[in-house]
Amino acid sequence: MTRSISRDIVCATLACALALPVAAAELPKLSAGGPYPKICLVLSGGGARGAAHVGVIKVLEELRVPIHCITGTSMGSLVGGSYATGTSVAEMDQIMADITSELLFKEKPPRRDLTFRNKQDDYKPYFGPEFGAGEDKFSFGLGLVSGVQLEVVLRHLSKAKGYQYFDKLPIPYRAVATNLVTGKAVVFNEGEIANVMRASMSVPGAVAPADVNGMMLVDGMLTQNLPVEAARAMGADIVIAVNVGTPLLKREQLNGILGVSSQMLSILTEQNVQASIASLKSTDILISPQLGDFSTGDFDHLPDIVPLGEAAARTMSEQLARLSIPPAQYAALRKAQQLVLVADNRPLHEIRFEKLEHVNPKSLLAVMETKVGDPVIQQQLDTDMRNIYGTGDFEHVNYKFLNDSGQRVLAVEALEKSWGPDYLRFGLGLYSDLSGDSTYNLLVSYKKTWLNSLGGEWKTDVQIGNTKQLHSEFYQPLVANSRFFIVPSVNLENQKFNLYQGNNRIAVFDKSSYLGLLEAGMNYERFGELRIGLVGGIVKPNLEIGSPALGLGQSRVDTGAFTARIILDQLDSVDFPREGWRVRANAYDSKSELGADTEFTKVDGEVTVAQSFGEHTFNLYWRAGDKVGSKPLPTYAQFQLGGFLNLSGYSAGQFTGGNFQYGRFMYYRRILKGGILDGVYGGFSLEAGKVANSLVPGNSEATQKSASVFTGADTPLGPVYFGYGHSDQGNNSIYFVLGRIFQ
Repeated sequence: MTRSISRDIVCATLACALALPVAAAELPKLSAGGPYPKICLVLSGGGARGAAHVGVIKVLEELRVPIHCITGTSMGSLVGGSYATGTSVAEMDQIMADITSELLFKEKPPRRDLTFRNKQDDYKPYFGPEFGAGEDKFSFGLGLVSGVQLEVVLRHLSKAKGYQYFDKLPIPYRAVATNLVTGKAVVFNEGEIANVMRASMSVPGAVAPADVNGMMLVDGMLTQNLPVEAARAMGADIVIAVNVGTPLLKREQLNGILGVSSQMLSILTEQNVQASIASLKSTDILISPQLGDFSTGDFDHLPDIVPLGEAAARTMSEQLARLSIPPAQYAALRKAQQLVLVADNRPLHEIRFEKLEHVNPKSLLAVMETKVGDPVIQQQLDTDMRNIYGTGDFEHVNYKFLNDSGQRVLAVEALEKSWGPDYLRFGLGLYSDLSGDSTYNLLVSYKKTWLNSLGGEWKTDVQIGNTKQLHSEFYQPLVANSRFFIVPSVNLENQKFNLYQGNNRIAVFDKSSYLGLLEAGMNYERFGELRIGLVGGIVKPNLEIGSPALGLGQSRVDTGAFTARIILDQLDSVDFPREGWRVRANAYDSKSELGADTEFTKVDGEVTVAQSFGEHTFNLYWRAGDKVGSKPLPTYAQFQLGGFLNLSGYSAGQFTGGNFQYGRFMYYRRILKGGILDGVYGGFSLEAGKVANSLVPGNSEATQKSASVFTGADTPLGPVYFGYGHSDQGNNSIYFVLGRIFQ
């Protein structure tokens, strides 16, 4: 659009010397037939409070106010980028309704996108962050979350996919971030919009800085939270600025280090906001929604914030109406601004990985569906980026397209974890029936990755508590895509068990084992794996308390066996699965030819299926085990049932025998969403199980029935459960559990 009103004329008419916007009567009534000034919408940062921007845009459309360019910071860059790429107000309303804290900031990508090996870590009682543990460093991530999940969501918010020049969008657009090294504002005029939004929204300390073109970038609120200057640079004649920044805390609210830290950021932000407001001309319009107690982190209440922006814009309707254009012209403008951009699907000549230090690029090509010579399909490319991140080696994954001597190149910017490639993690598990039967386990896990070009990995777990364990294994892929692998390992373990006769505990024994294992296996993409192996060593069952007549006295048993295991895992969560399934089957064939003192064969397996309808989840679980052939199972190889969600109401391990069957129906519902946590659940279970060939003579081998009611919550220390169990025989237990139980 050409500009028909020169700055000198505007200043003479509107007294540009005034620092504040003027009253509606002083604004020019624009000619219905002539050209119009360039109007730029400036959207500030403010976290969740930025949902008010959608309400403002809704009023601008009602009043037919043309928007010729948009600048935004943080949440303003999200809303502005969505609108600039052709997203309608109705679509933006739906986007606001679907966004939650969990959706934006839950750190791990969808579990289905993880490698199967990383999925198995979910069954360990890990808590807290993953630490880097090299020879000369002990470090961790640069933010509470890496921002990868945030970026996945942002990709869905922009209708313009892939690398874009922002002046060619339906509405020209700019986003502002801050260079953490130089302290200067960075105004993006090109890039992959989701990456740019993510950089603009990287709140220091909460979201790790974004790495774009070699710059370490954080939230633009530190330099230009209300990016009026960026709008002027785009040639704006009139600015409509929307400020949703958070007011400074009052003295009584400055409690603790978090309050002080938040206030420091707010002070820095408020200083540059006031400078931007002071730069507004008398022709500009400032809208400041009154957002009450809504905070920057209220992402679970975005639909409630949108109307507050609408209300604020309506208070300025007289001023805004003077910028209105005729209906036909506005309709034509909006139609042009909502054109769907045509994706560039030209085939690739090369896929290039930049800045890799440890990871073999061949292993990354193996997990990608996008191939050289194939047309680029955006959805497939997004999946590839998630799959690369799901390998667990990267803190951020991005891409761009290059033109190299006429060749179309996909450059994947996979940023290896700055705290890797050696990692340290901690775990904690607690179990109590609040009647004296309690156990605990503490875990330390150390992992060294990429010891060779095929991705060799050495992992050692040390656990103390009810189960004492030292497990060390070397995982060696045999091909670049890790389809085939071998795993030599050693396992030293001591476990304590209780034996019951009826409801009375009559013995305590432990089992010490010293085993070596060599396995070969095959991965089936992200679905599961098959392993076969040889195991040998020593097992020492030891009776601590109880009658020697039970036959559990101290002895040494030499072992040697063939092993086989298959696991297929498509659950969306281990803690509170809402969708998916899991199947596991084990076989152990003890052979004298392999040095075993006792020959026997046993098998066991389990199946889990979870399905949700809205917030209502139904979980079916079945598990069974038995010997194969006529040879009985030795004491140390028998099965146990009893405990929370394992025949609730009975004590842990109350039933021990040579074979068993167990089934469980569960219902649970999310009753409270917990911000960046998974939330709080409430539910119940109906259970039935039977143990035959009981180790303790006289124990009932009838089918036992139990039920439980429970609440569970995701916490920084792992999932926590409070439950009450009741059996059909009148047994009752109250449980407190910290750690993984759905397995």
